[in-house]
Amino acid sequence: MQINRPRGDFDYVIVGGGSAGCVLANRLSADPRNRVLLLEAGGEDDWLWIHVPVGYLYCMGNPRTDWGFRTEPEPGLNGRALNYPRGRVLGGSSSINGMIYMRGQARDYDGWRQAGNVGWAWDDVLPWFRRSENHFGGEDAHHGAGGEWHVAEQRLRWDILDAFRDAAEAAGIPKIDDFNRGDNEGSGYFRVNQRGGWRWSSAKAFLRPALNRPNLTVETHAVVQRVTIADGRATGILYAKDGATWLARAGEVVLAAGAVGSPAILEHSGIGDGDRLRALGIAPLLHLAGVGENLQDHLQIRCAYKVSDVPTLNMRAGTWLGKALIGLEYALFRKGPMSMAPSQLGLFARSNARVETANLQYHVQPLSLDSFGEALHAFPAFTASVCNLRPESRGSIHVGDPDPAVPPAIRPNYLSAEADRIVAAESIELTRRIVAQRPLARYRPEEFRPGVEIQGSEALARAAGDIATTIFHPVGTARMGTDDAAVVDPELRVRGVAGLRVIDASVMPTITSGNTNSPTIMIAEKGADMILKARLA
Repeated sequence: MQINRPRGDFDYVIVGGGSAGCVLANRLSADPRNRVLLLEAGGEDDWLWIHVPVGYLYCMGNPRTDWGFRTEPEPGLNGRALNYPRGRVLGGSSSINGMIYMRGQARDYDGWRQAGNVGWAWDDVLPWFRRSENHFGGEDAHHGAGGEWHVAEQRLRWDILDAFRDAAEAAGIPKIDDFNRGDNEGSGYFRVNQRGGWRWSSAKAFLRPALNRPNLTVETHAVVQRVTIADGRATGILYAKDGATWLARAGEVVLAAGAVGSPAILEHSGIGDGDRLRALGIAPLLHLAGVGENLQDHLQIRCAYKVSDVPTLNMRAGTWLGKALIGLEYALFRKGPMSMAPSQLGLFARSNARVETANLQYHVQPLSLDSFGEALHAFPAFTASVCNLRPESRGSIHVGDPDPAVPPAIRPNYLSAEADRIVAAESIELTRRIVAQRPLARYRPEEFRPGVEIQGSEALARAAGDIATTIFHPVGTARMGTDDAAVVDPELRVRGVAGLRVIDASVMPTITSGNTNSPTIMIAEKGADMILKARLA
């Protein structure tokens, strides 16, 4: 990409060139009268493994593409700390994530509206999903065509996954063909953000088409220090680059640095809990106790089973010949395991009969490994990861040092709510019921994680703490609302500071029922429209 250096004043300064920031840069610069600066702390997306779908294995945990955050030790995970991948490159986490296109459920957004966020119900947000969508099946009442955000079918299938889907149907979970029409209960292969077998990130979709606009300036390796504020109004951004500190003046500042980055920038700017900031030596400018609170994430419980007489990736990629054939298949046809999203088969189900809509999501994979980045096991196996879609546990992300270069403290508080521990146990029990169904019997599945010897709700909840990990969906740390604990209002304006908005996953009041990347794209679409309409008002 051609990157220009910033010069002069700007109408809009966007902080964060990730999923939301790339959308904002495109939409706000579409009018040539708007001078737009996009600041990205990471680098350019010019590494091959960003674009090959299976490259997430090499991007997560790699300082070239991942910030390398870690949580604090988690009591609910029996003292374990987790890696917390976040994209450190143009495209943000959309450049390293699982590429799954998922909106969530209509009830998620209707709940936002019922909490006072006018304009955020399902019927309100559906047009913004459709606006940027280019769905492989074409346009209909639920999907868009011709947009920038490509939605494709996966380019492979596995017998073991088909058998799991049949087993789920035998257990009462129906087969469906689309998770994105408002009610996602059922099973099916995930749709993915790919094009022709390549990853399709927000940088490719939204930023690249806008780079030649003379009114858009993009700066990489630009580490934001703080928002500058005068007389109750945001006036610009201080950022570090090439050993110097730069000031970009702005008519309006938009934070799009994500659920980790945006609350940290607010706190470094003196916006947050006053006592907390004083204790760190940061002069508080505005007391907003909700900054950094309300962290929500999906915790996946990685149940795993050995199998027999069926191909899995463990064995196919377990030899040099197998690896060579996988590489050849991708080189010739852009198909096969190198085109794989981390998860192929999805299921949405209810953990018990009392739940109104599906509250569990499965990511089923024809492989097993101890953790991402480590070697596949040397025996055939599959993994049925299951997460609680609507956790009651709430955590926090707060800076712990006045130096912006020091990572914030991430405390998700997984499984701290008793209701979440109950759902965790129910999740493992449901997984066992599915695996026990006849369609899987011919492959003789043997549970080795958590292990059949673990029985009973308390023991299963504790076991979940031993084997569960994040599925990389942090949201909510600058939530929108109309109450005193809200950070932004339903127009995504920071309460108490003019000329400052937050537009990214951190504004979600509650987490959506599924993967969070495309909801973040939607938030950016809607947020950009709010900004442009406000300018015309």
